[in-house]
Amino acid sequence: MPPLRRLAAILAADVAGYSRLMGTDEEGTHERLRAHLRELIEPKIEEHRGRGVKNTGDGFLAEFASVVDAVRCAVEVQQGMTDRNVGMPPERRIESPGRD
Repeated sequence: MPPLRRLAAILAADVAGYSRLMGTDEEGTHERLRAHLRELIEPKIEEHRGRGVKNTGDGFLAEFASVVDAVRCAVEVQQGMTDRNVGMPPERRIESPGRD
């Protein structure tokens, strides 16, 4: 029997400057990252019909059957992170690489 194949879109994200953040405030960084995952990222993955595959120390992997859903999820997570960082000092912000 030939192997089962399927198409999937994988969303991978991590935190820019994670080592610096952890060096400055390990407990606070961990708590803020867990809150972002629980309150923003995981609900967005579910909303866009994705499946969380793995949480790493400073990021996550999610699988989507649709590239469109993966991209929409990524955009909404980026927008949500920007909103959540309002009022946070720049040195304490949890952001993805390349995000201004």
